[in-house]
Amino acid sequence: MSIELILWLFSFASIMVLIGLTAYQLICLSDLEFDYINPYDSSSRINSVVLIEYSLQGALCASFLLTLHWFPLLVMAPVTYYHAKLYMDRKHLVDVTEIFRQLNWEKKYRMIKLAFYFSLFIITIYRIVMTALLHTDRQKMFMMQ
Repeated sequence: MSIELILWLFSFASIMVLIGLTAYQLICLSDLEFDYINPYDSSSRINSVVLIEYSLQGALCASFLLTLHWFPLLVMAPVTYYHAKLYMDRKHLVDVTEIFRQLNWEKKYRMIKLAFYFSLFIITIYRIVMTALLHTDRQKMFMMQ
């Protein structure tokens, strides 16, 4: 198996986890909006997965940098920078006392992130298919010689 195919499979798995984590955060906010859970539980559930999301997205961006895949790197770099800036400013966690005031903004923010991750998902699936086809074509050419 080629290293490029391994990279795209890692990317596929990482983006699926990122979509899941973002959807989980969105569900927690929706449950809070409909008063199914209290603000403390909602914010603690969201805060428990934020660092996982940020570190996984940073690792994915670094893997694109190390393998010199410029297009996915340029797509992911602004979001990675934004996550790093939020973390450095200590604004990455949801505040229990302010959660109702920020509920609409937090939901919009996570919906935009979900759309971003879905677009990355489509790009990744395309690249997996193209890499797999290219890899099998190379194997066929090698077997013919």
